[in-house]
Amino acid sequence: MVVDAQDELIWIDSNGVAHPLGDAATRRMKERKGAYRLMPAPGHVVFMRFTGEDGRRDREDGAIVRLAGEITGPGTMCDILALLSQAGWRGELMVFDGDSPRSIFFEAGNVLGARTSFPQERIGQILFHFGVITKPQLTAILALVSQGKRFGASAVRLGVLTEDQVYKYLRKQVEEIVFATLRIADGFYCFLEDFDETRLVSRQVLSGAMLLMDCVTRMDEMRFFRPRIPSSDYVPQRNSNAQSPDDEFSLVWRMIDGERDINDIGRDTQLGEFEVTKQVFKLLQSRHVVINPPRLRGGAAEVIELANAALREVHLAIDAAGLGTSFRKSTAGFAEGSYDELFRDAGPLDDGTLKGRRVLRNAIRLAGAADLQNYLREMLYDYVSFVLFSAGASMGAAREQNMSARIEPLLAQLRPPSSSTQMRINQSETIGESTLAVNHDDDDEYEELEIF
Repeated sequence: MVVDAQDELIWIDSNGVAHPLGDAATRRMKERKGAYRLMPAPGHVVFMRFTGEDGRRDREDGAIVRLAGEITGPGTMCDILALLSQAGWRGELMVFDGDSPRSIFFEAGNVLGARTSFPQERIGQILFHFGVITKPQLTAILALVSQGKRFGASAVRLGVLTEDQVYKYLRKQVEEIVFATLRIADGFYCFLEDFDETRLVSRQVLSGAMLLMDCVTRMDEMRFFRPRIPSSDYVPQRNSNAQSPDDEFSLVWRMIDGERDINDIGRDTQLGEFEVTKQVFKLLQSRHVVINPPRLRGGAAEVIELANAALREVHLAIDAAGLGTSFRKSTAGFAEGSYDELFRDAGPLDDGTLKGRRVLRNAIRLAGAADLQNYLREMLYDYVSFVLFSAGASMGAAREQNMSARIEPLLAQLRPPSSSTQMRINQSETIGESTLAVNHDDDDEYEELEIF
């Protein structure tokens, strides 16, 4: 869940009384009812830990905090994982992406397991992503899980997986959670001393240093691939005159039909997104294939989602650079000028995103439903491009380059195939509000259009 920065504010008055100003701050304070020790800290930091009314740190008061800090960009956690791997401490590294945590458990320089609150990193989704189970099989397993059974035991009981497969992909899940942790752009981490063994779903023993090295290599290689393969939604297609490549590519080569995207091929071959991306990149270099942009299966709704994903990334980067307030003022002025009608009552919100259904309503009123997807692609691509340009001008070359590399895959999908934005604006002015009856208070009308 995205939380506005101002929604997290707490005001400490001259008497030392703390007043939560936003809903998120209020909720978090209520969840922590009790007596806390206020630890000495720098003037711009407030650090408290629960002790109970006696003021002393006891075993039942919670784990000791060995490390804690802010995450200000992708890769921030690399140094922390390296430190924990070398120090040999036993404990739980909790990493928060918004209010959602991931946990990685360390002992003697090894990672013993990981937990996640993100649905795409659950073991079932990992198995589906790698093509080990199908959607119907996943549904059947989850039906048993909902009755209190464990996922792995349920899969074995149904004959879908063997115990060896469950263990192997629980290990893969740990790798995916660690990889996702390293990519967090804005968040908070803390390392808690010791942990309860019962919190480990399966006790793995992975070298922390080796796991970190693999994840960093993967991050670096993906950055290298992204200029030519912007995302896993892109579709490889064989060149008509290409001969069969070397045997190492034979499995992926057989699956390239101009219809399957890289995600599909990753499932069908059970190789996963990263390995397929690497092989397709090599086939691009050898001119065996070309790469086609993804098909926007979600129509106008997906266009808005793509724009919001890009806008969110830009605002995370600009906040990490400490330039958020002035940047938001400048972009708000641009939005109110050129995009006043399209963004009416739609934002931008604090994280840079727009209210999707409200943008859709405004677009229908401005341009009609017939060519809605192209209209939104042109308008939102132009807006996101300006926001990216404005952020880059404020951040400096190095930060701009890192930010642009992350956002280019989204821009590539959003980029309109042809025609100018100005032409669309002129067309929308001639269409007027009478083209389509729009009820601005009834969401059901938009659901009937099958746009969202």
